[in-house]
Amino acid sequence: MRYLQPSQAKDLLVAKDEIAFIDVREYGQFGEGHPFFAVNLPYSQLELTVFDLVPLKTSKLLLLDDNDGVAEKAFTRLTTLGYRGVHIVKGGAPAWQDAGFTLFKGVNLPSKSFGELVEHAMNTPSMTVEELQDKRRDGCKLILLDGRSPQEFKTMNIPGALSCPNAELPHRLPMLVDDPDTTIVVNCAGRTRSIIGAQSLRNLRPSNRVFALQNGTQGWCLAGYELERGADPGELPNLDQNALAVSADRAVSLISRFSIPQIDLDILTSWRKDNTRTLYLFDVRTAEEYSDGHLAGASHAPGGQLVQATDQWVAVRGARIVLTDDTGLRAANTALWLRGMGHDVSVLCHDASTCETVTRTQPPTMGHRLPVVAPNVLADRLASKAVLLDLSPGMAYREAHIENAIWATRARLDSLNISADHDIILACRTPGVAELAAVDLRERGHMRLSRLDGTPDDWRKAGLTVVASPDRPGEKDCIDFLFFVHSRHEGDLEASRRYLEWEVNLLKQIDTQELSTLNPPAL
Repeated sequence: MRYLQPSQAKDLLVAKDEIAFIDVREYGQFGEGHPFFAVNLPYSQLELTVFDLVPLKTSKLLLLDDNDGVAEKAFTRLTTLGYRGVHIVKGGAPAWQDAGFTLFKGVNLPSKSFGELVEHAMNTPSMTVEELQDKRRDGCKLILLDGRSPQEFKTMNIPGALSCPNAELPHRLPMLVDDPDTTIVVNCAGRTRSIIGAQSLRNLRPSNRVFALQNGTQGWCLAGYELERGADPGELPNLDQNALAVSADRAVSLISRFSIPQIDLDILTSWRKDNTRTLYLFDVRTAEEYSDGHLAGASHAPGGQLVQATDQWVAVRGARIVLTDDTGLRAANTALWLRGMGHDVSVLCHDASTCETVTRTQPPTMGHRLPVVAPNVLADRLASKAVLLDLSPGMAYREAHIENAIWATRARLDSLNISADHDIILACRTPGVAELAAVDLRERGHMRLSRLDGTPDDWRKAGLTVVASPDRPGEKDCIDFLFFVHSRHEGDLEASRRYLEWEVNLLKQIDTQELSTLNPPAL
């Protein structure tokens, strides 16, 4: 195995060469403290997601764990899959911190830090909740646009807000606001997407006044107001021919003003054949538009979410990223922000709405397939001393699991005291996770393995006893759940205060090397 000291790894992260810094710890461990540029790819799901996040097997990969041997396991799995440039950060996260480097709490750090920089560099104006309510009471012409995903809007929203994800704001603006005297306010749950959404509109230089709602839905609650829950986000307005023309014209202006690179299909074809560079091709339109037809090989990544959580789609720093849409505006707006975060991004000059629907190639499956246990025979197997391991997320296990099932995670299977001759049944609600755990169990000598599919409802219908355990697994063991201010959306005002303080203070934690990669566009 190949190791690098933390100082060696850190220098590589700001070099021009492509590199993927993969934190193979579980999501909760990652969120409690990780390096700034680390991308979370939990060992429990490694082979299910690595092909999308690191598509080129010659890429250089740095693996980080908790100095607990999980990186070594991941090294073996990745090299078996054909990845040839895998290295391990010696000593893991503890050694990273001992070297004087910061471990950051939370997730999506580059995006959130960049949002704070944008607000300062581009002078994005904000409006407090109290100011918003004053304007509403005074009858001012005002529209409140929620720039999060429709799913998040449904979870909770500010009363009177309209759902319009960030990338859609510039594109749909003519259908949303037809009066130049209407004030536009953009909100999210906290700060980042409020700032980026508002500045995306301001970059169009509209006649309307545009503001970010300070602290979003959490600021709403801290001001003493209640959120709506379960509201229908509704359908986004369709663009007529005039609005489509406006969108295309604004794309040309934005691309020219901010010098955003463009490529055509011929260049894309040549890049696809280039085995020396990683290429990501993303369609940044809505899920419905993507389903209606998209360019072959393009993955769906809604533009607003791609900016907010880039690490969910892109693991290789320095890779080529190509964005596609219909009029060019959503791709250009998304590219503007991604380029500001240091990514090599181009806009494809091609109307994705003219493409036919294609079936995406599925990643390779595991060589062994576990035999499936029917729920109606599970009781007999358990009566014969079979061991039932539930590999569901820890909090899902807490809510509902089959009586006497043992919670387990692939990352810590070594801690289970089960003899090799035991009959083991693996239950999991995420397809493929049980198969991955079985790989590790076979290496430990467990050959009597099978799989139980389904959900708690399926198990109940089959007559199995399903129980809850609110405190098990314990917080220390529940390494796949991030407890860090997790209750901020559930009415815990102190958690909201801590989270907002964390967001605002991010820039104070970033060192000069990390900050050098974030450069908001110049107005």
